[in-house]
Amino acid sequence: MKENKKCLFCDIISNEELAHRVFENEHSLAFLDKRPLFPGHCLLIPRDHYETLLELPPSIIGPFFLNVQLLAKAVEKAMKAEGTFVAINNKVSQSVPHLHIHIVPRKRKDGLRGFFWPRNKYKDEQEMEEVRNRICQAIRDIGQIVKNEK
Repeated sequence: MKENKKCLFCDIISNEELAHRVFENEHSLAFLDKRPLFPGHCLLIPRDHYETLLELPPSIIGPFFLNVQLLAKAVEKAMKAEGTFVAINNKVSQSVPHLHIHIVPRKRKDGLRGFFWPRNKYKDEQEMEEVRNRICQAIRDIGQIVKNEK
């Protein structure tokens, strides 16, 4: 596993840094953003350290983006959202130099406009844990739906 010892997200992967995890498998890990645009805002990261999308190996792109799709469905379901905003910053505006995908629940007229987004904190640890539990349950529910469709 490639790892950058000075990387906050690598520390989350190795459990050196705490995060409210909502999903993980062999390719990626997802957790709640500590300063979300809206409750349920998650970050999905590859387990190996790649700074940008351009560095992600072709063999991982498919499985990684299947996880983006799963998380977008789960966040929408868990947060009773009308849709999601999915975004990647490559270098510019990338607060942590480890590839990460933002999955943000959206509702019409939610106040999110353009590219200047106010960040907020969760009320407390309990609210963050409740949101995490809802997304985890939605992932389990969707997993059952996908298995039943095959």
